[in-house]
Amino acid sequence: MKLTEEKRTGCKNRSPDYTEERGFYMRLGELCKETGILCPPEDTKTEIVAIRTLASAVEKGDLFVCLCGGQHDGHDYIPEAIARGAACVIAERGRELPVVGVPLLRVRNTRKTLAWLCAAFYGHPERTLTVVGVTGTNGKTSVAHMLYAILREGDIPCGLIGTTGVRTPAGELPIHPDDPLANMTTPDPGELFRVLACMREEGATHVVMEVSSHALALRKVDPIRFCIGVFTNLSPEHLDMHGDMEHYFWTKARLFGHCQTGVINTADAYGRRLYDAPGMTCRRISCSASLGADYTVTDVSCGLEGVRYRLLSGSLCVQIKCPVSGVFTVQNSAEAAVCALEMGIPAQVIRRALEGFCGVPGRMERVLLPGADFTVLIDYAHTPDALEKLLLSVRQMRRRQERILLLFGCGGDRDRSKRRRMGQIASRLADFLIITSDNSRSEDPGSIIDEIIKGIDRERAYIVLPDRRDAIRYAVSVAGSGDILLLAGKGHEHYEIDRTGRHPFCEREQLLAAWRLRGES
Repeated sequence: MKLTEEKRTGCKNRSPDYTEERGFYMRLGELCKETGILCPPEDTKTEIVAIRTLASAVEKGDLFVCLCGGQHDGHDYIPEAIARGAACVIAERGRELPVVGVPLLRVRNTRKTLAWLCAAFYGHPERTLTVVGVTGTNGKTSVAHMLYAILREGDIPCGLIGTTGVRTPAGELPIHPDDPLANMTTPDPGELFRVLACMREEGATHVVMEVSSHALALRKVDPIRFCIGVFTNLSPEHLDMHGDMEHYFWTKARLFGHCQTGVINTADAYGRRLYDAPGMTCRRISCSASLGADYTVTDVSCGLEGVRYRLLSGSLCVQIKCPVSGVFTVQNSAEAAVCALEMGIPAQVIRRALEGFCGVPGRMERVLLPGADFTVLIDYAHTPDALEKLLLSVRQMRRRQERILLLFGCGGDRDRSKRRRMGQIASRLADFLIITSDNSRSEDPGSIIDEIIKGIDRERAYIVLPDRRDAIRYAVSVAGSGDILLLAGKGHEHYEIDRTGRHPFCEREQLLAAWRLRGES
């Protein structure tokens, strides 16, 4: 029995649990034909129920794809996958592999093959959807959410995939909430193409998705031909994976080999380089505050009430107002507007959508503490560039005599070079620092904090409180009238990761608890 579209995606009950799909399958011969893999004639009728990359998750009838990671090599787990019932194994050429009693197919690159297998398994949903991909170090989530809001304002059935989750025309869609990989900006291929298929079944015609450098490097999105690719900016991040900025840049640039049109922020140095890069085959649209860009931002006004500006292109002039504070909102909303204009959406629809846009969870999000005479903001800024832009925006909005109290940390098992730099930026632009933990993972929180402190101006007042809960309670207890308390790093995240694993942790709840505690003291 061939796998039906309904059962293939689990969209009938919107559940990602593959165990509900047992008894439905796609024949190996058909799957190989769709992906260009040579399948021995005697194996063409082998039934494939699901595609797996973790041997421990394999069940009877699954196709096991061997991936090589930084810590584990899937080829070492072939015996386990076979023992658990794998119906077929796909491995990379040139490896000594055990003799197995199931079809063992060899390919040049299993990661690239995985994406095409998953796309084929779910009926190539990417071919019937208009997909916009947003990449860059900072601003991806905001641009994606803004464009999603514009599409919805224009009554275009659409989906959204990104850091804060997945939305389809029918609402939120869970993607294995207990799986750490599910919190990645761009889901792994098995989830990504299942989600796209679900969106297609629910009537979506358009999808806006964030595309991370990891997704591009690991070939997750190779089957997708993007209608538009958006470049926001580039600053040091993920160098633990990419090695240096040069490799990081060219990894991001891969997106524009997969799209028809590129909307590029040429106010950013790397954006200008991307716009002028030789060999770029896509149509390029520049967006900047500088004259000469295809779309120019002018007459900018920023304040606590939001931003206002004009977006110009030839004879076109669009007056834009957005209630989200921060100078970075100007560039983010401008790129979303340019995308929409290039897609043929009327200017009046764009204006209405951005004027009614209420922001993205964890991005300059204001937390109201009943009766408090100080301002509390939560933001996801966790890179030097993002932290600097955030603090500059807050400084621009604050009134005289208002202090900026900054609570922040740096992630463990990630690029260590940014820690000292973030300390420098924090001590230069904030008035008082509360240094704490932020997903220390396998590292010692104290060691991470020591590296942050190396960048701090010793004349700047600061305190170290490694436990983030204690740090928030302290911050709320010392915040005075008119102060701006800024919590940076976690944003939308509702968890904290340390050596013992992942634990529930919601900064909004912690702030309210700290405020109640202050009232009781």
